[in-house]
Amino acid sequence: MNKEEKYRLLLEQVQALTAGETDQVAVMSNVAAAIHETMSFFWTGFYRVVGKELLLGPFQGPVACMHIPYGRGVCGTAWKQRETIIVPDVEQFPGHIACSSLSRSEIVVPVCSKEGEVFAVLDIDSKELSTFDDTDRQYLEQIIQTVSQLSDN
Repeated sequence: MNKEEKYRLLLEQVQALTAGETDQVAVMSNVAAAIHETMSFFWTGFYRVVGKELLLGPFQGPVACMHIPYGRGVCGTAWKQRETIIVPDVEQFPGHIACSSLSRSEIVVPVCSKEGEVFAVLDIDSKELSTFDDTDRQYLEQIIQTVSQLSDN
């Protein structure tokens, strides 16, 4: 099964898992687990906006950084820019925060409310360089729409 086929099935699974659920943490937990299990990434999880920083939320993988300042690292930059960031080589990203020396590439997708405010980010790391591409961006942004619908809860 190729990447796009996996993502199509994953999108259906996430929609079924989260249908009718209203709790953000529960949805983020199952979304992170479904992505991680299906795609076999190194680290998959959410950081939630709490005040002026991102605070570690539900995730799958090894231990992670617990606090990320606004505008710092890939996650903080995606929050600030309100757009998905794909990093082929984290060593080349200015201000990269190394939670694990095993992480080599990364994608971060902001989770926005209906008003356009970021309330979380989805962060995914790979042990391989250049893992993420436009296919990942497109499908992960669709998956994140499921979480975005819970912004008022």
